[in-house]
Amino acid sequence: CFFVLGTVSCTLFLAVNGLYSASDDVIELTPTNFNKEVIQSENLWLVEFYAPWCGHCQRLTPEWKKAATALKGVVKVGAVDADKHQSLGGQYGVRGFPTIKIFGANKNKAEDYQGGRTSDAIVDAALSALRSLVKDRLSGRSGGYSSGKQSRESGGGDKKDVIELTDDSFDKNVINSDDVWMVEFYAPWCGHCKNLEPEWAAAATEVKEQTKGKVKLAAVDATVNQMLASRYGIRGFPTIKIFQKGEDPVDYDGGRTRSDIIARALDLFSDNAPPPELLEIISEDVLKSTCDAHQLCIISVLPHILDTGASGRNSYLDVMLKMAEKYKKKMWGWLWTEAGAQSDLESSLGIGGFGYPAMAAVNARKMKFALLKGSFSEQGINEFLRELSVGRGSTAPVGGGAFPKIHSVEPWDGKDGELPVEDDIDLSDVDLDDWDKDEL
Repeated sequence: CFFVLGTVSCTLFLAVNGLYSASDDVIELTPTNFNKEVIQSENLWLVEFYAPWCGHCQRLTPEWKKAATALKGVVKVGAVDADKHQSLGGQYGVRGFPTIKIFGANKNKAEDYQGGRTSDAIVDAALSALRSLVKDRLSGRSGGYSSGKQSRESGGGDKKDVIELTDDSFDKNVINSDDVWMVEFYAPWCGHCKNLEPEWAAAATEVKEQTKGKVKLAAVDATVNQMLASRYGIRGFPTIKIFQKGEDPVDYDGGRTRSDIIARALDLFSDNAPPPELLEIISEDVLKSTCDAHQLCIISVLPHILDTGASGRNSYLDVMLKMAEKYKKKMWGWLWTEAGAQSDLESSLGIGGFGYPAMAAVNARKMKFALLKGSFSEQGINEFLRELSVGRGSTAPVGGGAFPKIHSVEPWDGKDGELPVEDDIDLSDVDLDDWDKDEL
């Protein structure tokens, strides 16, 4: 059992409690305590986002513990099981493990740690970041955590990514937009609105970065813009509504913390995001970059172009694209190759020269795979992937324990295949009459 997909883990991994315990100086962080411990803290934090099954994370663990002990009382050192807490990892753009972030003066803008994985290197980086923070404070550039006590009129830069909307600007910006909008209707005198403000502002910046601006957080002063307040039936503050093109607005009824807001925004983004790209395996780089970057890569081996023609191949690719769309929230990689083009890869995945089209789901970190046993159809593939997503299905190790050599090939040109042209044989010097007599 090796797949850990979505929020459901297979039995093997339920027994894994993470890499750190209460006896370590590493502070375990979760969505429940992250905001209070890290974001609202005056301390400098180094935070590792890890997965218990990740070999690199396991090798880092003793060094991370050693660094935490050395920095105790000076710099906070924490760890997030980002496999268990995927929403928290998603907030900070965690795509691989381990990822280390430095939360300094501006907690809403974490920096990536790019240094070595030894305790010495980690401690040096922490002290360097601490020195910069202290010097900034000395020069008056505190940039510390915003407690949210300032009013909206204070002009603080922390709310720079919250878009202020009015009766005049609302329709032009929101109603006809292809983007998703989360809009807070507030009153300046409202205590709950003031409490929400720093969370909303911090979330706006993170959501803007994570969704490339495709989900926007906005605010409307409902005491001034009464036309909007009346149109949307605003009766209490704050009221948050979600606007998507072509749909009626819906109320946001989730939590009011930064992490709650970001999690919902990312869900909205994934619902509206295009499906993952479907790539042909034309080089080793395409295979490795896709499979290394995703927890699971779905590899299809399609029949030779001479067996299906362009229309037949496109019908198979359409099935894959529909499945990529259906399972896009899983953030899997999607690849395909032609039968015989990567014969070594086929052999390593137990496909081996027959039964096309075929499909394998590969966990590149564990170098294990599962094969599609049913039909290469929407129904067959859906059943296959659904089983994997709940941790079921038989698996086997990739032959040789690693991906084999991948051959560089020309990408498919989208056309029907052509039989190879045979060389013409010059028969002008052959006496066919004599040849026939000899044969007889």
